[in-house]
Amino acid sequence: MLGRRPVAVGIHDRKPFDRGGKVRVNRFLQGIRVLEIGNFISGPLAGQILAEMGAEVIKIERPDGGDPFRHFTGEHMSPQFCAHNRGKRSVVLDFGAEVGKEALLRLVETADVLLENFRPDVLGRLGIGWEVMRERNPRLIYCNISGFGPTGPYAKRPAYDTVAQAMSGFFSQMLDPERPRIPGPAIGDAISGMYAAMAIASALAGRARDGKGHRLDIPMVEAMAAFSTDCFSRYYAAQATPGPYERAAVSQSFAVRCADGKFIGLHLSSPQKFWDALMAAVERPDIVADTRFASRASRVDNYQDLSDALNEAFASRPRDEWMARLDANDVPHAPIYNFEELEADPQIAHMGTIYTIQHPTLGPLKAVQSPVFCDGAREEPASGPPELGEHSEIELRAVGFSDAEIARITAAKAA
Repeated sequence: MLGRRPVAVGIHDRKPFDRGGKVRVNRFLQGIRVLEIGNFISGPLAGQILAEMGAEVIKIERPDGGDPFRHFTGEHMSPQFCAHNRGKRSVVLDFGAEVGKEALLRLVETADVLLENFRPDVLGRLGIGWEVMRERNPRLIYCNISGFGPTGPYAKRPAYDTVAQAMSGFFSQMLDPERPRIPGPAIGDAISGMYAAMAIASALAGRARDGKGHRLDIPMVEAMAAFSTDCFSRYYAAQATPGPYERAAVSQSFAVRCADGKFIGLHLSSPQKFWDALMAAVERPDIVADTRFASRASRVDNYQDLSDALNEAFASRPRDEWMARLDANDVPHAPIYNFEELEADPQIAHMGTIYTIQHPTLGPLKAVQSPVFCDGAREEPASGPPELGEHSEIELRAVGFSDAEIARITAAKAA
């Protein structure tokens, strides 16, 4: 039998941990306590964004290795795990076991937010779903990120990033039908995590007015469709599915290869002055005189031919020379960097985009800063990703468990 717990501390009576009583720059969620039961990307990224806003994020992990991303590529705390779990605390408990369920619910009593990214019925089947948590804490903001939402014919299907990108229509804008491949990072996971963080912050603002808890559901497929709103608007206006290069043609965006094999991205948009400026920089009167490119409309219609002509022109000089010419003519442009080049760029260095923190076991750990400045400033996160169960004792003791009970909770296995 678990020991009797003390009366739960009121949410608004708690002092935020490790804050020194001072609201720090862009830490407007200071004092907000988030429980995250999340694996892989979408849930953990949402939790990390909330941590960057100042929330105290407690990552609940199973005792059998925790978040699978911890050892995704074999290392102790893989780069994938470090990317999405900075600034959090880790508590180990098996919420499939009875002692783990009670421990989770006690933590829920002290929380403002519960964030999870299981299929919608998982916690409910374990007896610790939204309804149970709401009974323990009526002010709780509960957020589930799932593939297809809480109800409907696909609700219980497994879903990962590619599933959301594919079904939402987003991936049709990226696909090369002649050589179908999945390119780039996990955009569907990232966008879903960002929508979840935004929804949680909004719900917290609403609760500050009415005192009520809420359940939030973020379907990944719908998050990606919402992110593609421009494509949908054009589809419904023209009753034709946009092709993968249509947006680039309309915005007059180009990727060009220079003589040294390096690339530049150009985005002329609609003002005539940027086309004129580009033509002044490239000094190719034959392109200017070509009737296919005489107006913006004709340049949109002949986008691929124009792209080929520009690539031919840019092949004549190395990137640094072209960058100087483009800058002198005020052409919207940027080098297409690899990550090594990015870190050396003077503007990136000036903004402090890449920062380093000292992790007790990983040593120096580089990461990407939050892109949000507040009143012209921001602060780097105070800590890196947590060790598995690093904060189990302190967090579980704070909700009334003895050392012996904590040992049982952290080692428990579901029957």
